[in-house]
Amino acid sequence: MRPTRTSVLLTTGLVTLLGIPAAAAADTPSTLYVDNNRNVIDCSDDGPGSKDLPFCTISAAAKVVQPGQTVRIKAATPYAEAVTIDRSGEPGKPITFVPDGPSAASLVQLSGGKALKVSGASHVVVRGLRTSGGVQVSGSSDVELDRINSAVAASAALVVDQGSTDVRVTRSRLIAPVRIEGGSRGTVLSRNEIDGRMAASVAAVDAPGTVVTNNTLRLNCEAAVSFRGASTGSGAFNNLIYTATSRECTDPAAPRSGILVGQSAASGTRVDYNMLAGFPADGPSAYMWADTGHATPAALAAATGQGAHDLLAPNANGIGPVDGSPTVDSGDPTAPGALPTDYNGFPVTDDPRVPNTGKDGGFIDRGARESEDDLRGVQLEIAQAWAPAGTAVQVKAVADNNWPGTLTYRYDFGDGTAPVVGKSATAEHVYASPCACTVSVKAITAAGREAYRQQSIKVTPAAPLATAFTAQPYLPTESDPNRLVKPLTVEVDPQSAAAPWPIARMDVDYGDGTKDTDGNANPVQHAYKQPGTYKVAVTLTDIKGATSTAERSVQVAYTPAGYVAVRPTRVLDTRTTGSPVQGGAATPIDVPVHYYSSGPHHTAGASAVVLNVTVTGATEDTHLSVWPSGQPRPVTSNVNVKAGGTSSNTVTVPVGADGLISAQLNSGKAALIVDYVGHYQPNTGQRFTPLAPTRVADTRTAGGALGGGQTRTVKVAGVNGIPADATAVALNLTGTGSTENAHVIAYPEADKRPTTSNLNLEPGKDKSNQAIVPVGPNGTITLYTNTGSTHLVLDAVGYYAKDGKALFTPVVPQRLADTRTTGKLAPGATATVAGIPANAVGAALNVTATDTTGPGFLTVYGYGGTRPEASSLNTRPGETVPNHVTTPVADGRVSVWNSHGGANHVITDLFGYFTQG
Repeated sequence: MRPTRTSVLLTTGLVTLLGIPAAAAADTPSTLYVDNNRNVIDCSDDGPGSKDLPFCTISAAAKVVQPGQTVRIKAATPYAEAVTIDRSGEPGKPITFVPDGPSAASLVQLSGGKALKVSGASHVVVRGLRTSGGVQVSGSSDVELDRINSAVAASAALVVDQGSTDVRVTRSRLIAPVRIEGGSRGTVLSRNEIDGRMAASVAAVDAPGTVVTNNTLRLNCEAAVSFRGASTGSGAFNNLIYTATSRECTDPAAPRSGILVGQSAASGTRVDYNMLAGFPADGPSAYMWADTGHATPAALAAATGQGAHDLLAPNANGIGPVDGSPTVDSGDPTAPGALPTDYNGFPVTDDPRVPNTGKDGGFIDRGARESEDDLRGVQLEIAQAWAPAGTAVQVKAVADNNWPGTLTYRYDFGDGTAPVVGKSATAEHVYASPCACTVSVKAITAAGREAYRQQSIKVTPAAPLATAFTAQPYLPTESDPNRLVKPLTVEVDPQSAAAPWPIARMDVDYGDGTKDTDGNANPVQHAYKQPGTYKVAVTLTDIKGATSTAERSVQVAYTPAGYVAVRPTRVLDTRTTGSPVQGGAATPIDVPVHYYSSGPHHTAGASAVVLNVTVTGATEDTHLSVWPSGQPRPVTSNVNVKAGGTSSNTVTVPVGADGLISAQLNSGKAALIVDYVGHYQPNTGQRFTPLAPTRVADTRTAGGALGGGQTRTVKVAGVNGIPADATAVALNLTGTGSTENAHVIAYPEADKRPTTSNLNLEPGKDKSNQAIVPVGPNGTITLYTNTGSTHLVLDAVGYYAKDGKALFTPVVPQRLADTRTTGKLAPGATATVAGIPANAVGAALNVTATDTTGPGFLTVYGYGGTRPEASSLNTRPGETVPNHVTTPVADGRVSVWNSHGGANHVITDLFGYFTQG
């Protein structure tokens, strides 16, 4: 507990530590510089010792330093030199040597066992030096040694001799004996840690007026503190003495004492407020006074009147600058040599949990180090972290520390007003104007240790609640392409609302029958089932009960996307599931768009997928439609098949909001086989460059028919205008002259043939299908047929590459043209199909020929362009033949040319388009 009177100030007997001196005379610089790191700066011992051209050695500076000058020594590279200081300052104008380092704890190092000597000098200050050669002060006066680290294997860490006077050694670590001798007078050792090892830690011989105050000492040999010879009028106060092993002593069995005062030194010598730890009854003697041992402070006090406030403990457990130690707040602040700061430079502080048992109620600790409050951190609580200007904002600091009521708090409210500093853990502030400010608090212990915390605060205009929001497409990102983001997802963000108080509730009506509620005003996402224009309404309610509603029309549409080619995978085969596709009922298809070690899963942000769809074993002539799950079945078709036949086609279709695709026959039943070959996804994948159909292979003219079980490698990239870095090619694959019912597979790597298929063949029929095939090694793909033999014709219609031209935008399948309502397309005639967006450079179409009067083919190409020689699909009398067609577009239109084989009805459906991106 604190005494009721004011705290005792540390003034009596105070040793003043000299600061950096005042400037010297005007004709000499106030500072000299030493820096031996020549990798950073040039130096010269013959130079001026300026900051730009410093001395290389400390000795060079020591030879020329004048009274009042400070020598700043760069504390980076050790100095391999012995340093002697033999020049003197003047009263009030000492010569000073200090480290020039990155922190206040920096030390200048003398390497190689080199020593520091102050000889015949006066008014000298040396701070922050480390040496293994020891320190000697001889015949000198008014010398201050502060923060000296001297560790010597033998001899002494510090010697003060030859009649030196007024030498002060503070806040130093001395590992070897300290000797004060040779008639030296008035030496003060304060706030040091001293371990004498093979001799007395402090030995004063013929050194009157030696003062040893607030040190932490080790008793190894002879004594921790020894006053002998004519060391009269000396004193030991507030010291903490630990016992240590004596095995390094010359005679380990020799008697040892904590404090030893010889017969000739006893006159005027005082001892009090020391702590002796580790002195059991059968151990070292606590005191040896005038050749008489005393085991306890009481015994010493009874015999000599000294040590009345000393403390003794049989062991060192819990003794030192720690909670519960008897050294805390129990020293004498008026003792000669007592300092206001400890070994670390921290101030003397009062632990409020401990009675102040020191002299006159003082609270200085015993030993070199003061106990401190353990400040582990601070939290900041703001009662109104969101409030309108003019509101009184309350903040509270919650510190994690041990000493109650001792912290100082500094609050900064971040609006340019002056910080609030005080002892209160709470503060209040009124913001005059809106801001996005940062409130901070700094908790500060009495020793100067700090903890810091900050928190943002939103100060709003003092106006009514007014809802506003944005509605933007929410898309997968390039940095995280495998995160699930459903197609047609829109993010509704109310951050633009004018809300003077925090929002307690947000209600969103998405305009499609779906509503959402959120407990604050965070952005929310919603996946629409199909594109369209929706009226979105947002209602906000703040913590004060005010409400406001805003609504707006939101256009929901698919976003342009790049293509991601994958290893072809069969995702559905109803021949093995026993659940055929049929008329009147939609079959769901789960399409993977990302691969994990466990297999493919629908976990990414694909907006559309590319499939190869095969229908086989139909019970009647019929057609199959494929569309996004959750949307109405369109009037378009993708695969036409005759009863008992097999037909396949490539399908590009948007993914439903539930990650599924729907497929349904117009009538009858059939087996359905679906192979997944790739997907389109915003902010990732490759861009597409459409080409006028270009022939890349024709076995009728080169290589001969492909036999069953055989493969053929075809170069597709790096030729025919397709760049070598293309990742996939779009091909129209045509089989002709097949000898058996068979299938053809086009794939990238010859040794990794998938179980999927791209084209189903029948003898006597020319059949086509478009395939998007990843490019394999050296720009090649591989072709394979399972049985019989067939000729194959490959026409490239585009490619995908990083530097491609266009991105793909899927659409809800829609019919662009149907000649069954306008009349057949005659042989040799060209029809124009419009309805594609005007900015499209390419389109993904499904083109169907039906009611054909003679065998032939159709060619689809960009409107106004030159008709290529290649075909887009082969027509056959008596059959309805569809094919996926990727084609250039001009002015939102394409041309369809019918060969001279016979008249056809032509049906054109749009599944997506490509735009420059």
